[in-house]
Amino acid sequence: MEKNLHSAEAVKKLKSLVESIGTCMFYTNISSGDHNTRPMAVIEVDMNGNLWFFTSVQSTKVKDIEKDSGVQLAFAHPGKDSYLDLRGLASIETDRKSIEEKWNPIVKAWFPEGKDDPNLCLVKVKTDEAHYWDTETTKMVEMIKIVSSVVSGKKLAEGVHGDLLV
Repeated sequence: MEKNLHSAEAVKKLKSLVESIGTCMFYTNISSGDHNTRPMAVIEVDMNGNLWFFTSVQSTKVKDIEKDSGVQLAFAHPGKDSYLDLRGLASIETDRKSIEEKWNPIVKAWFPEGKDDPNLCLVKVKTDEAHYWDTETTKMVEMIKIVSSVVSGKKLAEGVHGDLLV
């Protein structure tokens, strides 16, 4: 079933999916087709649907974003049948106040100097378009639906998917 979501409802769904999955594959160099990809953990989804990540100002992804701000993020949680494909524009934020506000002690594993590390920065991804696939039931109910479909010969009633228009 297709269910497109708009504004606050779209941001709420986006936030829910991202928080339940947590890590995405973060693609840079989208325009050139010479993609660089790496796993990245989302620190925050803000009320405008922007996604925030910590990284080093010396990283390849920062250099990529400075050349081409278009990015793609792919989230997958096969155990929950939840998926999200997001495209947006990334920017590098070095504002110390923002870093302080978004700081999470777990980030210290990558930045031993903590939030005062001079190489620490934020990547902000402004969502331009997003498409999601999700189920509205548990895995057990999904399995029962599949078995029922096979036995009855009727097409499987799949989960919900649609665009998130933030």
